[in-house]
Amino acid sequence: MLEDLFQSSTSVSLLMAIVGLLVFHLFYSGVSSQDRKREPPGPKPLPLLGNLLQVDLKRLDSSLVDLSKKYGPVFTVYFGPKKVVVLAGYSTVRQALVNHAEEFGDREVTPIFYDFNKENGILFSNGDSWKEMRRFALSTLRDFGMGKRISEGRIIEECRYLIEEFEQHEGKAFDNAQTINYAASNIISAIMFGKRFEYKDPVFQAMVERDHESIRLTGTASILIYDMFPWLGPFLKNYKHLMKNVEDNKEQIRSIIADLKETLNPDMCRCFVDAFLTRKLNLEESEIENSYYHDENLVYSVMNLFAAGTDTTGNTLRWCLLFIAKYPHFQDQVYEELSRVVGSRQVRVDDRKNLPYTDAVIHEAQRLANIVPMAIPHKTSQDVTFQGYFIKEGTTVFPLLTSVLHGESEWESPHTFNPSHFLDKDGKFIRRDAFMAFSAGRRVCLGESLARMELFLFFTSLLQRFRFSPPPGVTEDELDLAPIVGFTLTPSHHELCVVSRQ
Repeated sequence: MLEDLFQSSTSVSLLMAIVGLLVFHLFYSGVSSQDRKREPPGPKPLPLLGNLLQVDLKRLDSSLVDLSKKYGPVFTVYFGPKKVVVLAGYSTVRQALVNHAEEFGDREVTPIFYDFNKENGILFSNGDSWKEMRRFALSTLRDFGMGKRISEGRIIEECRYLIEEFEQHEGKAFDNAQTINYAASNIISAIMFGKRFEYKDPVFQAMVERDHESIRLTGTASILIYDMFPWLGPFLKNYKHLMKNVEDNKEQIRSIIADLKETLNPDMCRCFVDAFLTRKLNLEESEIENSYYHDENLVYSVMNLFAAGTDTTGNTLRWCLLFIAKYPHFQDQVYEELSRVVGSRQVRVDDRKNLPYTDAVIHEAQRLANIVPMAIPHKTSQDVTFQGYFIKEGTTVFPLLTSVLHGESEWESPHTFNPSHFLDKDGKFIRRDAFMAFSAGRRVCLGESLARMELFLFFTSLLQRFRFSPPPGVTEDELDLAPIVGFTLTPSHHELCVVSRQ
């Protein structure tokens, strides 16, 4: 019996020794593997939830900025089971997007982005299709005047319509959101469809409003939850509303394209849609294999450009007007410079170099408004070692633009409206490397030059003719700068008085 007990004890001891050696081996292998491939640090995730309890989904960018102060400029968070690497600070974001443009240049197509585009179009696609569509879009936008005199003429014409709308309010307070969005949308519409729309056109109004609402809904907590757990989609009110908006706008775009197709003349290209249809026709006639110039790429490319060209420019212009209404001394200095340099004639793009203070105010509004706080998510196209950390191919990456545009190491007063950020001691305009309002690298905003032109001409034309102020009974201090948080940061609902200077 003692012998049996001895043998049993020996077997248990042997088993424990083997298990111990195995655990030691696995631990040692793990440590050596981590040494070779050290991944970015981050807060410890919980099963299933990840780090959801450690962030505020209603203002995710601010939560990530706070985490970067603890874990550094390259760190890992888990949104549910989804692993994300966050890049914080100007030098880190620039190094990734510009110096490692290839490795960090893919787009993360989240479930909601896939539902939007099915990996067609420009914004939410990758690979050869994305490269071809972006190349085509850039060349076509340039052909139709992006950043050139022809665009300047269109914008100046639209300024007149916008001014007429503002004048109808006769100095009484009103919400300028819709009117400004219509004006911005008409610039991209002229390029996309070869025409502008009347502000009272109900079809046009519905398209612009659906896009605006969709961009807001995309950044809501429920849609962020959907991206983590897509099976929840049918139970989420915001998801159902969002997809209805997308489908309705898709049908409207298809209808506009069908009308243009009926009157297509390949020898007289009127717009982006014509250029695409003509390219498609030429490839078919030449019997060249055509895998990219198909109807879905056309529809989604137009939807991408229409929405982006409307929302970001319109929102930024609204922020500009809100800031100068809240801080009227800056408005007075802009008007003084415009009066001294330009007088009463129409401002032209060439005047920008002689209007440094005005240019600085526009740039500062873009910086502080920070309307796309986390850019559109990126994805690594291959394994990469970055700042000593291993990041696996296919990892979702958030370039945290808030940490760049509001970075305490880059700006003298990062959380204050201060046009001096863009002026030297002699009052001349200076470019700042950390001004990344349009992102950077392979995925930099392809409409940047058009947006810059629009903002400058709309803003200066309005400031020449109007003074912007809070409604009666509201002080400048009471104007609220807290944004409505969606996929972009939009000014909260407000009214301004627009008083003619004449």
